[in-house]
Amino acid sequence: MDALGRKVLVTAFDGWNDAGEAASAAVSLLREQGSYEPVYSVDPELYFDYQYTRPQVSIDADGRRTLSWPEATLLRPAKTTRGGTQLWLLTGVEPARAWQAFAAEFMDVALREDITGFVSIGSMMSDVPHTRPISVFAGSDNEHVRAALELERSTYEGPVGILSVLSQAADAAGIATATLWASVPHYVAGHTPSPKATLALLDRLEDLTGATVPRGDLATEAKAWEASIDAAAADDEEMTEYIRQLERTRDTWDSPEASGDAIAQEFERYLRRGGEGPTKPGRDDPRR
Repeated sequence: MDALGRKVLVTAFDGWNDAGEAASAAVSLLREQGSYEPVYSVDPELYFDYQYTRPQVSIDADGRRTLSWPEATLLRPAKTTRGGTQLWLLTGVEPARAWQAFAAEFMDVALREDITGFVSIGSMMSDVPHTRPISVFAGSDNEHVRAALELERSTYEGPVGILSVLSQAADAAGIATATLWASVPHYVAGHTPSPKATLALLDRLEDLTGATVPRGDLATEAKAWEASIDAAAADDEEMTEYIRQLERTRDTWDSPEASGDAIAQEFERYLRRGGEGPTKPGRDDPRR
């Protein structure tokens, strides 16, 4: 846990890196359950395309119409505690342009505030069953962090989101980095948000940082989410069989006696039964 230090910046963004809203919901819950104050926000005019991420109009307590603009903000705990790990937050909307300048702004602030660790949180659509524990990939490009926390190194190559840009900028600035990616079942798009994935991310975040991480009502919400998908699938024989195929594949992968050949054979059988295989990488798929 000391590999990330005692002042860890946890980052998630709405948009491409946020399947099932699992990642942004995790940081939102941290913010809601804690006490935070803003440290720095970027100028939205520099980084957001308002035709893509439009400002929102609302009516305030005095009946006046006000505009809220897209934002990205770094927050710190309002109360500091001795000895324990502090979780700082960086969240907002994924920017539409000038990503290198965007990352540089926040790294300057992170260095000024003596941030010691950077954990990016994302979620991606995957060929996984909703009935099994949510898989969370935990990785790092930092050799020391990988060894200390027993993390993996991603071999993915392809398009990336703002999380990858920020992680690389943090690493270049000498801040220890780690990344968490939850796999959200791709067939549950109509059941967003995905509290089961959010809960899995927060569980893993606590493991990595040693900080006490609130869960709110996520355990209850996760059960209700899973039950709602069970009910929807029960009326669709094709979907029920597809989920069973995913369960068999997942159980084979999780089996302690599973060998590489056994996994490959099971996956080939799954394809022959009509599965389409893993989705093509369109997000930061860390498993590739």
